[in-house]
Amino acid sequence: MAHLLVIDDEGDIRHLYAAELEDEGHSVITCGNRSRALELLHHQVFDLIILDIQLEQESGLELLQQIARESEKTPVILCSAYSCYKEDFSSWLADAYVVKSSNLDELKNEVRRLLAQA
Repeated sequence: MAHLLVIDDEGDIRHLYAAELEDEGHSVITCGNRSRALELLHHQVFDLIILDIQLEQESGLELLQQIARESEKTPVILCSAYSCYKEDFSSWLADAYVVKSSNLDELKNEVRRLLAQA
């Protein structure tokens, strides 16, 4: 069982991801903004982070840069409703990039792949 952090400003997405990943046997903590994410990251160790690229008025890409500096060994899956961010150099700090979908197979496959590499 892995300890995962889901960071997304949409409550429905957080709930959906948490439910699906808990069904896979993982422990999941969720939050909706940068400040809470940083607080959690300073107090807990996570095996993997799932990060939304756009957090209300905040940039998930900026948070990704901070995570890369402070938790460099923790794999990060970057999620977005748009595939265009794949070409953004800032997104390349992530270990995987998944376009949001109602079908979570791609996300779950990336979680499995990255945890197997750890």
